[in-house]
Amino acid sequence: MSATAASASNANRLRSVICTVLGHVDHGKSSLLDSIRGTSIVKSEPGQITQSIGASIVPVSVIRKLCSQLLQQLKLNLTIPGLLLIDTPGHAAFVSLRKRGGVLADIAILVIDINEGFMPQTLEAIDILKNYKTPFIVAANKLDLVPGWRADVYSSEDLLLTKISKQNPQVQEEIDKRLYNLVAKFAESGFDSDRFDRVSDYRKQLAIIPCSAKKLIGIPELLVVVSGLAQRFLETELNFTPDSAVKGTVLEVKQEKGLGATVDVIVYDGSLQKNDTVVIGGLEGPVVTKVKALLEPAPLAEMRDRKAKFVQVDKVVAATGVKIVGSGVENAVAGMPVVSVYGSMQLEAAKALVQKEIEGFSLSVDDSGIVIKADTLGSLEALMKLLHEKGVSVKAVSIGEISRKDIADAESNAESSPLNAAILGFNASLGSEISGSVPPAVKIITGNVIYSIMDEFLAWQQQEKQRQESKSMERLARPCKVQLLRGYTFRQSNPAIVGVEILAGTLAVDAQLMKATASAAEIGKPLTTVKEIQLEKENVTTAGKGKQVAVSLEKVVIGRQLNEGDVMLSFIHEDDFRKLKEFKQYLSADEVDLLREIAELMRKENPVWGI
Repeated sequence: MSATAASASNANRLRSVICTVLGHVDHGKSSLLDSIRGTSIVKSEPGQITQSIGASIVPVSVIRKLCSQLLQQLKLNLTIPGLLLIDTPGHAAFVSLRKRGGVLADIAILVIDINEGFMPQTLEAIDILKNYKTPFIVAANKLDLVPGWRADVYSSEDLLLTKISKQNPQVQEEIDKRLYNLVAKFAESGFDSDRFDRVSDYRKQLAIIPCSAKKLIGIPELLVVVSGLAQRFLETELNFTPDSAVKGTVLEVKQEKGLGATVDVIVYDGSLQKNDTVVIGGLEGPVVTKVKALLEPAPLAEMRDRKAKFVQVDKVVAATGVKIVGSGVENAVAGMPVVSVYGSMQLEAAKALVQKEIEGFSLSVDDSGIVIKADTLGSLEALMKLLHEKGVSVKAVSIGEISRKDIADAESNAESSPLNAAILGFNASLGSEISGSVPPAVKIITGNVIYSIMDEFLAWQQQEKQRQESKSMERLARPCKVQLLRGYTFRQSNPAIVGVEILAGTLAVDAQLMKATASAAEIGKPLTTVKEIQLEKENVTTAGKGKQVAVSLEKVVIGRQLNEGDVMLSFIHEDDFRKLKEFKQYLSADEVDLLREIAELMRKENPVWGI
């Protein structure tokens, strides 16, 4: 090869634009990509919500075909190779995954339901884009659901603005109203925005494109604006040297039939060839392997789609998605870096670079808490973030199936902290080595929709807390107020047997009682204990408010320590009183009032009693 030819091969050239798609859950991110790809990835998602980052290659030829009319009208010649679309999850739990998607992106599409407007994850996505200084445009989706929208007034060939102009004036006014609501909200976040055709300076204003993913409205406009802006303003970022060490990020580690372990990777810089050596991040450290095969998804295929077609290639260049086959890649972890050994990037330098990034992914755990499992590092990060936001501690995290060790870790919490005797598994099932039943004290919750797992866990914790509190309440003396009935003394002593009326609360066998008008010497001491309760000649263990019962009372003489007509209150130990205050939600209004009355009596002797 001549020096001139070698120089040409190493010259910078434009790579595909990496475009991430963000937004609130169910605002139509995956549907939008489906309308571009002509696929149905959204239907294969658990709960029809994206759970991990996926990628699709959209060649410039497809953009030209979809947008030919608009490109001619704008006299725009696209020179970029195409778009690499990264579909990111929309739920709050996936901040860490979205950030990883955001840092890879040259430009982003923020999807907002034009009818719902800003939602919590919309604001969160804007913060991510701000933090990473990622330029973005807005897809105001679900235009066809604006009240009054009619599809029979325009043709499929009409461009977006023509379709809007053919709606009746009230609908056009409603669309503008909703768009300006978005404009106002963006202003609160520090952005000057407007409908894309009204933007005078794309460097200073945010473009909003009304669209409908399901009805294929506004898709050409969206693609042209993204491609045109990237081509015009991001040329420096899109320049890359093809013959340089590859840099990428692991999307997923898979076992493929006939191939064994593979890793799906987003390549965002350099080039990679078959037989190259690559260093990939793993939890135990860098994984070094030789590339046995490179498989590139067919144009418009989605890498996560199990039915997606892959084409074996000898070389890939940024930006693209590729499946790498190599020994030892099963130890790689989703979200970790990929670096090739090439040119100035020698093996030790590549290992050091990967190791540095691995250390940045460390998951700090608490001294105590629940156990969580997941299929990828990003999922673990997402789960941990959501749990910590809810005040839930995590003491053990790992990737893979739920093992005996995980169950033992969770079971160790059963006595001291039963609310932590749980294992949450996202895309993680019970390991094959686990035989027999799981200990009843351990709660295992698994699933493939992360926030459903969270909802189920929090509901279980609430139920378990109530069960534990109810159990604790059974051991506590409940507040009670009784009055000795006049003319119903059946025995004066040994034991005294008298008729009483329960004025409030619940009287129980073994309850200790004190006089409501106790003298200073009597305060703080129980006067007697209820040994038996008889209601309508039947022995019972408890009796409630309004009942008149016969009771046997120990160590008192009627006419000496007690008299007919006296009112008595439960004697409650100070520790029990404090616990009853904690469980106040399980007490009746009468019982709460009784606790107050008991406390007032006890504080005559000790002013800080029960505090």
